Amino acid sequence: MPELPEVETIVRSLQKTVIGQRIVRVVVEWPPMVQRSPLNVLTELPGQRIQEVHRRGKYIVFSLSTGAVLLIHLKMSGRVYVCAADAPPDPYVRVTFGLEDGREMRFRDPRKFGRVYLAPDASRVLGHLGPEPLDEHFTEEMFLVRINGRRGMIKPLLMDQSFLAGVGNIYADEALFQARIRPRRRAETLSEEEKRALYRAIQRVLIRSIELNGATLADGMYQGGSFQNDFCVYSREGQPCPTCGSPIERIKIGQRSSYFCPTCQT
Repeated sequence: MPELPEVETIVRSLQKTVIGQRIVRVVVEWPPMVQRSPLNVLTELPGQRIQEVHRRGKYIVFSLSTGAVLLIHLKMSGRVYVCAADAPPDPYVRVTFGLEDGREMRFRDPRKFGRVYLAPDASRVLGHLGPEPLDEHFTEEMFLVRINGRRGMIKPLLMDQSFLAGVGNIYADEALFQARIRPRRRAETLSEEEKRALYRAIQRVLIRSIELNGATLADGMYQGGSFQNDFCVYSREGQPCPTCGSPIERIKIGQRSSYFCPTCQT
């Protein structure tokens, strides 16, 4: 958290507020957050103009006037927002980008896991990512090509960013429920029909969540979305399955909670 829909929502907000703005200063309150990759954010970012903002996986990507790119990974608790320079200080803001119109773009991250990169090209940071699940060119047939021959539990595979970019814990659980597949099922045991159903389920849950501006969870790290009201299994342990009424179960896979319906998901 945030995952693809939450990052996409933040990106769409930034597209309305920072494109065309020149970055005039950078203040770093938590230096470990800023990576040398290989350009220096403090010395080489000021003076550059933001020409475009888009999302790649869970990264926010700012295309700059020099051809370089500023990348921000929100990790577990990050948020990027724009406010007036005299807005009340926030102790959880780790990096501040001053804009030429007097506003500030702030990177807030209570848990300090987020990362900031300035690179001559995005591939230096993003080269490991798999395809975008909502890209118009990522067809059902392409998904079958990627998943055929894969081994191991299906949920960790969906969360592997080199397999698909942007899918995390929430949307893996919800997609697996819609496809009627248990999170511990092994990828090599899935039928072609199940793989096709999974592709369509991933698309549906991501598109629906983007429509609802992502999901706001109880921890309050990301706010403003309402997809949590559409959860079928995620974070609903003991509650009735919306399809069959069986209690939703929770298990641990790789130190992460996974939620599923023991009746609907085979």
